[in-house]
Amino acid sequence: MPTYQYECPDCAVTFEAFNTISNRDSAHCPTCGKTARRLLSPGAGFLFKGSGFYITDYRSKDYVEKKKAEAG
Repeated sequence: MPTYQYECPDCAVTFEAFNTISNRDSAHCPTCGKTARRLLSPGAGFLFKGSGFYITDYRSKDYVEKKKAEAG
């Protein structure tokens, strides 16, 4: 289940909650129990580096030159 970040509009407490995608907009404040609003949070970015990841995207110079020569 995804983790969402919420903030209570009454007591300004920020907290995280696990919710299903279909139920992501509803969470209750752990302090006062009122309905909290979901905050927009940046996604988790990551990069694949090293050999073995997307080998066709990171070809060697020799391979690229041979491919260009074959294409004409």
